[in-house]
Amino acid sequence: MRGWVVTSPVARRRLLLVEDDPQLSAMLTDLLTGEGFDVEAARDGQRGLHLGLSRSYDVVVLDRGLPALEGLDVLARWRARGVYTPVLVLSALGNPADRVEGLDAGAEDYLAKPFDLDELLARLRALVRRHHEESDQVPVPGGLLDPGTHEVVCDAGGRVALSERESDLLETLARHPSQVFGREQLLDLVFADAEDIGVVDTYVYYLRRKLGREVVATVRGVGYRLGER
Repeated sequence: MRGWVVTSPVARRRLLLVEDDPQLSAMLTDLLTGEGFDVEAARDGQRGLHLGLSRSYDVVVLDRGLPALEGLDVLARWRARGVYTPVLVLSALGNPADRVEGLDAGAEDYLAKPFDLDELLARLRALVRRHHEESDQVPVPGGLLDPGTHEVVCDAGGRVALSERESDLLETLARHPSQVFGREQLLDLVFADAEDIGVVDTYVYYLRRKLGREVVATVRGVGYRLGER
């Protein structure tokens, strides 16, 4: 497979930071990047909503008092659209009623500003760890994907082994089953070390060869989405 690198780098956790304070956002981005996260930042609720719906993350840090769309409104819309990425709300609204409101809205954790950096990092590590322990199997056409073992447990019995890249591609589609992903978007999300966009088509072919053509649907002129279950 000439034209791209097929060896996998050490996995880094993907984190979405939705914070409108530019200084705090820059500080947290530097801190979290140094702790092994790939950080993508949004400065308002509308952008945060879009990124959460269109991209896959391991954890989200979400402010409440955001421009364009309030943080808990963003969270509610994610949950209504089937996005269950763990969310830590980081907010100046820190009294008990505010915390209860945030947790009832679907957040997994809530930390008030000002906050201790070590505590924030510990809470994020716990959320990521718990999320990956709880999300072992993801529904896909014909069975369940186990991202930990890179296997599909088939409804008809048996297991199909996938490569790490095949598993990552299928998981990305399966986490957002109604989302249509462009080829460039999948290149960025799954094959960040590759340069040839053809690698996306190649791995879609691999998945179809192993699991059947129905596992990944082609949306002509747009890209790919998970096939119908």
